[in-house]
Formats: sequence, structure tokens, C-alpha cells
Amino acid sequence: MDWKNLDTLTSFEELSKVAEVDLTKVMSGENGAERVKKYSTPMAEGLAYNYAAKKVDDNTLAALAKLAEEAQLSEKFAALYNGEVVNTGEKRLVLHHMTRGQLGDAVEADGVDKRSFYVEQQNRIADFANKVHAGEITNAAGEKLTTVVQIGIGGSDLGPRAMYLALENWAKKNNTFKMEAKFISNVDPDDAAAVLASIDVAHSIFVLVSKSGTTLETLTNESFVKDALKNAGLDASKHMIAVTSETSPLAKSDDYLAAFFMDDYIGGRFSSTSAVGGAVLSLAFGPGVFAQFLDGAAEEDKLSLNKNMLENPEMLDALIGVYERNVLGYPATAVLPYSQALSRFPAHLQQLDMESNGKSVNRFGESVNYVTGPVIFGEPGTNGQHSFYQLLHQGTDIVPLQFIGFKNSQIGTDVVIQDSTSQQKLCANVAAQIVAFACGKADDNRNKNFEGGRPSSIIIGEELNPKTLGALLAHFENKVMFQGFLWNINSFDQEGVQLGKVLAKRVLAHDTDGALKVYSDLLNI
Repeated sequence: MDWKNLDTLTSFEELSKVAEVDLTKVMSGENGAERVKKYSTPMAEGLAYNYAAKKVDDNTLAALAKLAEEAQLSEKFAALYNGEVVNTGEKRLVLHHMTRGQLGDAVEADGVDKRSFYVEQQNRIADFANKVHAGEITNAAGEKLTTVVQIGIGGSDLGPRAMYLALENWAKKNNTFKMEAKFISNVDPDDAAAVLASIDVAHSIFVLVSKSGTTLETLTNESFVKDALKNAGLDASKHMIAVTSETSPLAKSDDYLAAFFMDDYIGGRFSSTSAVGGAVLSLAFGPGVFAQFLDGAAEEDKLSLNKNMLENPEMLDALIGVYERNVLGYPATAVLPYSQALSRFPAHLQQLDMESNGKSVNRFGESVNYVTGPVIFGEPGTNGQHSFYQLLHQGTDIVPLQFIGFKNSQIGTDVVIQDSTSQQKLCANVAAQIVAFACGKADDNRNKNFEGGRPSSIIIGEELNPKTLGALLAHFENKVMFQGFLWNINSFDQEGVQLGKVLAKRVLAHDTDGALKVYSDLLNI
């Protein structure tokens, strides 16, 4: 298998010479209608990836298929899930797919079968959650625990928090809501203090998530929580569980009711389907709901195995994204879910994408001569329409858009106003935005002129539920991974997180000089 820089591939040079599609022309009138029907790829759980409003045609797609073949995307994905060391920076396997299924060969690491290890942890979490829900595990007074609080930062917070918010109302509607979940992440004391003030600590269980057991922000917040429990006359060890590695100092500590394990082969941003997401989501909604979430992700992973790019929505999305970034020169991508339940999903994807592919050296530590990961941002529609869409429609940069929309709401409560429901108005807005961005509108008043030609895709589904959420998550995880393969970078380490941490420790130890000392003095540290 060859690992080559993107700009050395013959197929990339060919792609660069393909004529750019005039989006305003091909998306207008009957041409547009035919494209919307034609350029759509089925996803798992009834979802569909529609890329009609992207700047592609059959010639572009043929060039992208050649690129996928020359870059050996399928082979590299197979190497990953079959247990090769694709995380070259940290010399580690990458196994987050195994938390939801076995895509290929059995993988043994650390002397154990890894799929069995992940299933064992899921079963342990399920058993624990069921006992909490049944009142078999209680507080010291024998009373049921009613709130779960996750303490973690980065991937230990963003993914699980986004998934919880995505399913909270669905669970309430479907009678699977077991416990309210809260999240403490920021080392800012106001974060922990606000959460603690909003809950009854005597009836709360806290999930401390740290793979190493040494994360500064997380351990600081743990001490904050333990202090609050002590002040309330409670035994902290009866109110805390840990999600950590088997070798961390937390693994066998008497400070926790139980410890559930993850390993070095699952990066934080890929950990929502591991024990990191499993503990809080199983406690909040029940293990059955978490299992459905895993099933949806597993079904989408299977589609990523398809060697035919047009039947592999993750590979196709990745290739179009690289075309937009490296040929068309677009600097960012906006993720725009028309679903309030996905309010924190763009924040999760921001970490997933920018921490994975925000790299300027290849897998071998050599500088690359082309741009890599785009800036990712987004907010739910229709809120975003009244915020940053002005720039998206008429700004000087063209920003590709990734819409997400569902035909039905989660809760089902709605009202008819002016002959349409709120859900219909929501869906009307996303349909209108796609065409408005693509086709624009000519006007002699330049302030009111829309040039169009602004590309977008949309993932459409019936309803946001545990299975569709799992499929959605796996789609973006695998898209990011395929793009890393194309750019020949290591998407699985995050050295850029480290330098600031090191300097912060120096500040706290008063080991500073130069600008660092002056900033420290200004902030009264």
C-alpha cells in the first residue's frame, strides 16, 4: 500500500483540469429537478446524502473515482479496521469502529481480543445503569439517583454532550428518559459552580472521564465536585464512577463506585460510541437506547466498505470536500442542521474535523505543499439564517455548506399557522436555502443581487432518533478519515493541543520570563 502526498497523484492533476460546473445553470429549472433526483446516495437507517447542489457532474465524479482508486482509500480503510498501525504519530492502532461492530479481521492488542473488550465494557456499563435505574445502586440514604453529571473535556465532553442533547426530547417522547444529564468541562470555576447549583448533589452520580487519569481540567473539576459533596455531608466515593484506561491511577481507586475502561486505540473525538459516551448515555436513556445508537453507526460503517464511490456516501462526501478545498480553493465548511436537537452537533464536528485534519505535515513528518482541513463552524437552522448566512450568501468567500434535515419533528407537538405547520416551515426554509445558494437572484440593485454558485449538500432523514443519530455520527467520522488519507496526514493524533498545556503548567509554577511573565502578571496569576 502506497502513502503518497495528494499533489503527487496523477489523478489529482487530472481532477484539477476538469471544467468547473456552473451551479447556477445546472440547478435552474428542469435541469435542477433532474439533478436532485440523480445525485443522491442512500445512507443507513433511511437517510440519504444528496449532493445535487455541489459543483460536480459526471466528468467530475469520474475524476474523483480515479482519485479514490489511486489514493487506495478502500485499502487504507481496511488496513485501519483490520488493526494496522495507521496512527503513525503515536504508533497506535485506530479501533473506534470496533465499539459498534467487527468490520474485518479479529484484532488482538494488549493480549486481548479488542472487540470482546469493548463489548465487555458495554455490558458492564449496561448492568451498572440498569441497577441504578432499578434502585439497586443508590446514595448512602438508600434513595434513587436521578441526575448524571459527566466531567470531562474535549472528546470526553463534546461528543457525549451533543449526543445527549440530540436524544433528550426523543427519549422523553418515547418513555426511555431515565436520568437528566449535565456536563462540566471548562476549568473556569463558573462552569462547575453553575452545574452544581442546578442539581441536587445528594441524588446525583458523577462520571469522571480521563483516559490518562491526569487531565488537568478534568481533575480540577473532580476536586471541585468532591468538595461540594463533602460540604453536603456526602461520601464522594458513593457518587462517582470513572471512565479511564486500565493502567491509569483512577482504574483501581477506592474513590469510585466503579471504573469502566477505554484504551489508547480510540481518540477522544472518536469516543462517543465507547465507554466515554456509553456510561452517560446509558444512564440517561437506558442501555437499550445506547445499543440502538451503536447499531445505526455500525450500519453506516458497513456502507463505508463499498469500493464503489457512488455507493459509499462517506467516501463521496470526503472526495467532494477535497475537490472544494484543494481545487476550488474554499477555506471553510459550514454544518447547518435544521434540527434544534442537533444544536451542539456542529461543535462536535468542529473538534472531529479540525483536530483530526488540522495538520501541515504528512504521515512521515514532511511539510505538505497544499491546504488540508477546512475551518468548520455551524449553528442550527433557522437561527443561523438570522446570523451568519449574510456572509454565506453575499460575502467575498464561498463557503461550502452541509445541511441536515428531517421530515418529522421529534416531539410531534406542532401548530398550523397560515396553512402550514412549524415543521413544514422549517423544511421549507432548508429547501429554499439550498436553491437560493445555488441559483442566486439577479437584481440591478447590487445590494440585492445574489450571484449564487454557492455549493451545498444535504443529509435527509425521516426523524432524528438513536439509529439515525448513530448513522450520522459514523458518516462524519468516516468522511474525516477518508480526507486524512487523501491528504496523506495522520488524522489520529493531536499534538497541537499540547504546547499550551505545557506553558500553562509553567505559569502555574511561576517558571516564566518574557511575554509569558508579563501576561501572567496582567492576569494576576
